[in-house]
Amino acid sequence: IHLNPLQEAVQPEGDRDWRGVLVAIERLAVTLEAPLVVKEVGSGLSARVARQLLDAGVAALDVAGAGGTSWAAVEAARSASPQQRAVAEAFAGWGIPTAQAIAEVRRACPDAILIGSGGIRDGIDAAKAIRLGADLVGQAAAVLESALISGEAVAAHFQTLIEQLRIVCFCTGSANLAELARAPLLRTT
Repeated sequence: IHLNPLQEAVQPEGDRDWRGVLVAIERLAVTLEAPLVVKEVGSGLSARVARQLLDAGVAALDVAGAGGTSWAAVEAARSASPQQRAVAEAFAGWGIPTAQAIAEVRRACPDAILIGSGGIRDGIDAAKAIRLGADLVGQAAAVLESALISGEAVAAHFQTLIEQLRIVCFCTGSANLAELARAPLLRTT
């Protein structure tokens, strides 16, 4: 299930009635015969919402934080009027940054299966997401150019990302991604 409240709010035809969404997710989690994954769409999941979703029976979460595709900016670009465009453009940078969302959700939900996405451009970004607490990493915009070329281009894109991850592991003294997830963090201001 994807959650896109900001995008819905800035669309003229958007669905702004979200009453009962959590109950519907809980009902689906109970009846679905497969693990249920909930993905935010570019504005990041808060720790509070993540906890509510897990308590409702969701199996995994994708924080999809701010820093990747801005669906408010997409809606601004397709706006039919200057007023609609101005409303949507004001929210182009809105949301919880991916790194912050990953770290906060991991602290609040230590046993959750957590996917980090939103602005993951290369293997270094993927490594940072893993170190901050993501179990998996997702990419969309960064691989789209390759996907428009060919399947081989997509494979080459991911070979590059894998090599970047290997170098991050080497440079941090991590033998694998599990060790990278525990590598010391250097705090910067």
